[in-house]
Amino acid sequence: MDARLNIMASPVAAKALKHLVTAGKTLADSTVPAATLELVRLRASQINGCGFCTDMHTKDAAHAGETAQRLHMVAAWREATVFTDAERAALELAEQGTRIADAAGGVTDEAWANAAKYYDEDQLADLVSAIAIINAFNRGNVMIQQPAGDYQPGQFG
Repeated sequence: MDARLNIMASPVAAKALKHLVTAGKTLADSTVPAATLELVRLRASQINGCGFCTDMHTKDAAHAGETAQRLHMVAAWREATVFTDAERAALELAEQGTRIADAAGGVTDEAWANAAKYYDEDQLADLVSAIAIINAFNRGNVMIQQPAGDYQPGQFG
């Protein structure tokens, strides 16, 4: 299977992708735990049906030490006992922020208030940014049908 479009061969698309990557790198200094950010990226990617990003963030999280059990349970986080209350709040924010079209009001006040119990304003900004950026990557990859399964941790530096 080949992608419909080679992003790197298109000057405009490659430039846009470079800006998205740069935006994502700003989260390296976040005080939100790296594991939480990976779980959020993984959950949004699952919801959006982005095989490439699901593959990437599962492998990156495992490479960083995340357990297989927790990775397998992300799709069913509400019933899983392996996530902290803070991680649950971040996953809820990711789900509601990803499913904006499914919910007339977007992220509910309750979900926001719950996240604010665990994360300060800078961390909330980091979570919002991570969710927005992964959704942009997901949508691009889904549109071009980027093949999944061959990603190697650290492949993109």
